[in-house]
Amino acid sequence: MTRMTAARTAPKREVLISGAGITGLALAFWLNRHGLAVTVVEKAGTLRSGGYPIDVRGSALEVVRRMGILQRLRDAHVDLRRLTFLDGDGGEVASVDPHAVTGGVADRDLEVRRGDLTDVLYAAVSDDVEILFDDSIATLDQSGHGVDVTLHGGGARTFDMVFGADGTHSRTREMLFGPEERFHRYLGYCFAVFTMPNTFGLSHETVMWNTPGRAAALYAVGDDDEVHAFLNFARQRPPSDAWRNPEAQREMVAAVFADAGWEVPSMLDALRDTSDLFFDGVGQIRMPRWSSGRVALVGDAAYAPSFLTGQGTSLALVGAYMLAGSLAGRDHTAGFATYERDTREFVTLNQDLVGEGGAALFPTTAQALEQRNERLRKLGATPATGGRAAHSALTLPEFTPST
Repeated sequence: MTRMTAARTAPKREVLISGAGITGLALAFWLNRHGLAVTVVEKAGTLRSGGYPIDVRGSALEVVRRMGILQRLRDAHVDLRRLTFLDGDGGEVASVDPHAVTGGVADRDLEVRRGDLTDVLYAAVSDDVEILFDDSIATLDQSGHGVDVTLHGGGARTFDMVFGADGTHSRTREMLFGPEERFHRYLGYCFAVFTMPNTFGLSHETVMWNTPGRAAALYAVGDDDEVHAFLNFARQRPPSDAWRNPEAQREMVAAVFADAGWEVPSMLDALRDTSDLFFDGVGQIRMPRWSSGRVALVGDAAYAPSFLTGQGTSLALVGAYMLAGSLAGRDHTAGFATYERDTREFVTLNQDLVGEGGAALFPTTAQALEQRNERLRKLGATPATGGRAAHSALTLPEFTPST
């Protein structure tokens, strides 16, 4: 009886997650489910609402089902019904079923606003884990039997494990593994995303204009007063001088699209005034290992696939499930090794989707653009009959939750 009581009252392993985005909140959910005491630290002052819509497909659908949030996400599904491509003069090239292009499956895959998914995940964990906003990790020290952490807000604590869920430009990764340049694979494009008034009469649809090396799209997720504007352009080298300079980003995009037709001039006008600009290079993170000592990376911090695959959110959800489950009943060494062994092939298959036509939506030459347009005309409005195999390549193991 004494031994049983001691087992029940053994202290929980205390862990810290850097980042309260989709990846961090999903990981917090599963780590808590497996009996760990979870703290999440987030540099923003609040949850980040809004953002462009994201996809949940394949193996990730089973993750959200096991979380008990599948129906709430189905209720938030944006139901994109049409994807129209235009030529440089604004004439229609083709209007197709979106799933025919994305490789998704109608009536099964989900597309939701990023903020809606974040809100659902936050509601699922906020009563059970500690979340510290407006703070971030300043230092990590693994010299002892844990990870000594100091926070920029002044706090200092020791954790059994720390997890970097802080995105493509992860500070946690930089502290443990060195500069991002070692792991970043630039794919030759930059993009800007922002919202603007829906003065175009668009509803549940995306319209995309292309010339060689440039794309402009308006994405209406419903009958809203706003649309998501997207400007993508080819660039041989990443614009390192613009990463932390929003004004330089605006100037660069405006220069690239200065002579563009269609609705691009009004998009550039909106770009100058927007308060929600998100600008980045299109790239992947590829690492030989995802952990060091008692610290592990997950989601974009470890294996960002780029938006060209459409699998960033799905990899994050699956990775969080696999990482937390791999630690159930194991110490950090065995758990991290299991996580990498059982997850890496799935990650690699999905990152390799960029070689199966992801970038073909944004041709850089006139010949490639005409070849793409011809393929689109042949697609017509026929819905896809099945998703890409990579999306569902991992059959999720069953992990027994701790009680």
